[in-house]
Amino acid sequence: MQSPTENAPTPVGAKKLSWFDDILLLGIMAVLAGCGLIYEYLLSHYAGRVLGALEAAIYTMIGLMIVSMGVGAFAARKIRCAYTGFAVLELCVALCGALAILITAAVIGFGQQLPIIIANTLGLPPDQLPQGGAIGWLQKLSEHLPYFWGVLLGLMIGMEIPLIARVRQSLCDEHLMHNAGTIYGADYIGAGIGAAIWVSFMLAIDIQLAAALTASFNLLAGFIFIWRFWSKIRYVRLLLVGHLFATGLLLLLAWHGPNWEQDFNNLLYKDKVVYAKATRFQQLTFTERLRGNDLSPVYSLYINGRLQFSSQDEHIYHSFLVHPTLEASARHDKVLIIGGGDGLGLRQVFKWQPKHVTLMDLDKDLVNLFKDGSDAMPARLNLALKQLNADALNDPRVELLFDDAFNGTDKLIQRGEKYDVIIVDLPDPSHPDLNKLYSDLFYRKLKELLSADGALTVQSTSPYHAPKAFISVGKTLASAGFKVNQYHHNVPSFGEWGWSIATLQGKDAQARLAGLNKLSIDEAWLTPGMIKGAFEFPGNYYHDAGQVKINAIGSMQLYQYHQQAWLENENVSLF
Repeated sequence: MQSPTENAPTPVGAKKLSWFDDILLLGIMAVLAGCGLIYEYLLSHYAGRVLGALEAAIYTMIGLMIVSMGVGAFAARKIRCAYTGFAVLELCVALCGALAILITAAVIGFGQQLPIIIANTLGLPPDQLPQGGAIGWLQKLSEHLPYFWGVLLGLMIGMEIPLIARVRQSLCDEHLMHNAGTIYGADYIGAGIGAAIWVSFMLAIDIQLAAALTASFNLLAGFIFIWRFWSKIRYVRLLLVGHLFATGLLLLLAWHGPNWEQDFNNLLYKDKVVYAKATRFQQLTFTERLRGNDLSPVYSLYINGRLQFSSQDEHIYHSFLVHPTLEASARHDKVLIIGGGDGLGLRQVFKWQPKHVTLMDLDKDLVNLFKDGSDAMPARLNLALKQLNADALNDPRVELLFDDAFNGTDKLIQRGEKYDVIIVDLPDPSHPDLNKLYSDLFYRKLKELLSADGALTVQSTSPYHAPKAFISVGKTLASAGFKVNQYHHNVPSFGEWGWSIATLQGKDAQARLAGLNKLSIDEAWLTPGMIKGAFEFPGNYYHDAGQVKINAIGSMQLYQYHQQAWLENENVSLF
């Protein structure tokens, strides 16, 4: 039943919301919704890439910002003039959005450098850097700065819809029946467009540049709003000057901000940062440590703030990853490497003279840096990376595939491929996307790809720092139908590290290697005795293995084991 006023004629001379103003306000709302979503992604990805735990940062940031937006929607009722309030709001959002990451990087970098500054001032030795107390509090507080910005931006973004709704209503004498629904429609559509822009464009550019670009749309919305509703805004000339000042600041941040932000991020590393690159999937940072006595520099690669290798001892990790596996396999003609985009494991594989090697990695940009170098990298780093992997990625026997391993292995199965050796050199399951690559389903896929007399090895995290995660990898492999052994060795840059080796038929890998007296290749560092000794664990190491669960697909069990170990050993650098 219609209300008596629903079809009542509009009084002569009454104001009606013009189509121009309506389209303008809804368009502004859609743009701001896209900006708000991008700010969520920017802040969470910055926290994850610099401080680690990407998935936890994303979930935390989104939750905090949604709650803050709700609070902001309530707070908008306290703003008396919707026109003035909205113009001020967009100026503030633009400034905070553009500066948040840069300020956070500066504070985090200063917190890391403060102990060194104090030690140098007081003449303290390097092993007595002041820690804890106020310094520890500052360092811990700085890690939560992205969430502070998330809450602040969430509060302001939450005010946008109520203010736009009030502006639309004030432009019309009659009640706008679908005011809220129309605005929310524009908001949802704009958020979807913002997500598409983030995935298709902004993931591939520098995060500070992305922040400045996003803030520029807030500022543009403010300019358009001031132009259209000039007479209704208080202090309008002052607000216009503020927008002009912010425009200059955004241009400065877009031009110099990425370099400034990277300089602040570089303060997190003890060695000198010589090159950094944000790919579509991760933040890559290369460091250099010069040494005297004609010793070559030490180069290290960090991904999302976590050490991946050091040129000083990477040969230990990769020797144990590769050589026991190929020694345990009956043949070495076809090899599959999953991960290992740096080519360091591939270099070790070529010592066995395989006929064909397939290397599958998700990040094409990372592989290209180690394969072809980059004009943006220092020449000495280009040369050092080529020397580290012996230019293995350019060998004609290598087939490079760029794909998520979970889906990429399906394509290999469809091709009918069989491999004598499979080496899985993936990062630890530190977030859900990686967890599936340690699941029983993924290992069943590898089972289809492995020859009956072949061998497979999986990098399996630290058996000392993450024992449950380590044991779970082995048990999950066994649940997929493999005969599994586990082994370990000390890698100085990481501490005690472990691998799981598996076979399908005949003897297990340890039994195959038990009679090894001489390696089948010319290897200067690794010895048969070291390989056989690596299978020894403390007598009670597997005492509680029965309580450790396998990582069934979808269970996130290994991810939980790894996260628990990470929290308990947060000062330990894991993959």
